[in-house]
Amino acid sequence: MTKALFITHTAAPSGAELATLRLAIALRDNGSGDTGRRVDVSVACAQGGPVVDRMREAGLETIILPNTFDSRAVTVRSRSLRRLILGFFGLAKIGWSAGATARATGATVLVAESTKALVIGAVAARRAGIPLVWQVHDRISAEYFGGLLASVVRGLGWVFSRGYIANSRSTMSTLFAWHRATLVAYPGVEPSRLPDHVSQRRPSETVVVAVGRLTPWKGQDVFLRALADTTVRPQCVYLVGGTFFGEEAFRESLERLGHELDLPVIFTGHVDHPDAYMRHADILVHCSVIPEPFGQVVVEGMNAGCAVIASGPGGPTEIVESGINGLLVDGGDQEQLTAALNTLIGDRELRRRLSAAGRRRATYFDIAESARDIASFLDTVSATPERKRAAHG
Repeated sequence: MTKALFITHTAAPSGAELATLRLAIALRDNGSGDTGRRVDVSVACAQGGPVVDRMREAGLETIILPNTFDSRAVTVRSRSLRRLILGFFGLAKIGWSAGATARATGATVLVAESTKALVIGAVAARRAGIPLVWQVHDRISAEYFGGLLASVVRGLGWVFSRGYIANSRSTMSTLFAWHRATLVAYPGVEPSRLPDHVSQRRPSETVVVAVGRLTPWKGQDVFLRALADTTVRPQCVYLVGGTFFGEEAFRESLERLGHELDLPVIFTGHVDHPDAYMRHADILVHCSVIPEPFGQVVVEGMNAGCAVIASGPGGPTEIVESGINGLLVDGGDQEQLTAALNTLIGDRELRRRLSAAGRRRATYFDIAESARDIASFLDTVSATPERKRAAHG
């Protein structure tokens, strides 16, 4: 049986960490079916926080590693070489502890859930003598890391990882995968069992929602300016999301912008279960200004029954067929976003058609299917020569 120890550097409830939570639960439950492979899952986190609490509530074995770590102290956009070097050695120190944890839990494979977790996992895997898989939630590209650091991260991944699990083909294309096992596994959702979304209101009563961390690259400022130029303004706009990594000033700027543009916008802050807002809305807008690695909220919005507008390039182009189950715009293009909003706000029947097609499309991203693929992949990567001979003989 495969024993996987997932490593996370933060317990903030952001997209990658919530995806890890859903996957860990699905992997644990995966072996109940006739075709499921049993994976025993534990999670080691470099710090405590909300996601650790939710993992423990779900009954997952979750260990906080003993060395103190502040995820805000090491950022990929830091301009201080000294800070990056000190951060690297701090992560390596945590990795030594993670290696002991891997031994204690009997892990047969480590799964690093972020770039920082990759550094932790590289040390831990060497100490424990087991393979490391890097589950990549971010595009390893210049837009996110800068050109030099992106190359360094790609190199680290290739040297220390036995294989990659990428959250989209777009993300996989940014990795150096020569002679490495690879799997594209989309972050899954649980398909909705509720009746079809029926809220599609008249244009003047439309409710629009954008869900995601409030940070400049998510483009909420472009979204607000695009809304201000629509022919018919929606009745209500929800910006659902919090700030986790020193981005409070950006939220304040968004609040000022919403006031200046006289928009009916409500800032909810972080919400553990944003699906309630999505089920209430007619339109969900995803508005990242640089390529999104995947775009979980796009699938979640489809699953909830919203008519979806999403920005490309990147992962959303692997989800949305424009004009069939949603609309695609170029990231950061305010005029295109305004035009798409005008189209959907003004056409109630189109919203209904896209909503129904979007719900059907969301079933393609079932978390149970992703878990089955990942379980098989981890079983293959973690197999020792002795286990492989036993499996085939």
